[in-house]
Amino acid sequence: MKVEIKSRYNASVLFTVEAGSLTLAVEAAVRSGANLRGANLGGADLRGADLRDANLGDADLGGADLRGANL
Repeated sequence: MKVEIKSRYNASVLFTVEAGSLTLAVEAAVRSGANLRGANLGGADLRGADLRDANLGDADLGGADLRGANL
């Protein structure tokens, strides 16, 4: 399925990928060096996600499940 990660400010698309989940999409974005600053990830299930080196400044992570995530 096509997953789009959008800006929390204007809903512009920051990253698009074919992935089975938002977690996999975020990990793919991080691996590719995508800038996720200001991303709308509120409520996202990011359990166990590898987010090392992610630029998540100003990202909306409110209610996101980050248990076991590598930050």
